[in-house]
Amino acid sequence: MGLPLKKNRRYTYDDYAKWPDDFRCELIDGRVYDMTPAPSTMHQLCAGRLHAILYFKMKGHPCQVFIAATDVVLSKYDVVQPDVFVVFDRTKITAKNIQGAPDVVIEFFSPSTTLKDMREKKRLYEKHGVREYFLVHPIDRYAMRYVLRNGKYGEPDLLSEKEKIIFETLKKVEIPLADVFDE
Repeated sequence: MGLPLKKNRRYTYDDYAKWPDDFRCELIDGRVYDMTPAPSTMHQLCAGRLHAILYFKMKGHPCQVFIAATDVVLSKYDVVQPDVFVVFDRTKITAKNIQGAPDVVIEFFSPSTTLKDMREKKRLYEKHGVREYFLVHPIDRYAMRYVLRNGKYGEPDLLSEKEKIIFETLKKVEIPLADVFDE
């Protein structure tokens, strides 16, 4: 269901919280980004596999692994729903949402969100201190990893399906990328 949103208005989390549950969107700098259509089955299978692998690898660690759709409130004007993410500071976890930046964010490309994920979300995650940001392409079977150093993301590490995702932030956890793409 669409809402009659005003183009020149900067929306806040308070506005977002009042919208119907079936209106899926994210806020970046107060601008509304519609999240329809729903992700493809390949997107969901890969995100689900990575979430499951991370969940079992991180069991017993002090962090928590999440999957979309979970609201991450980065600021009054920034609310996103990353595909998969990890939070170390459990005080950020509330019954309703996550308050503050996750430590690791993984986004899976969808045709309707690729530019937003590579441009707006990358800048947003960098600004709010997400320590590692991964972009995964489930169709072309590769990933890009950005690591925050001195408050900035440098050039991404490019990973083929034959390589492993190595999480610097997660005590060197390694996941073969092929395991994310294949059953």
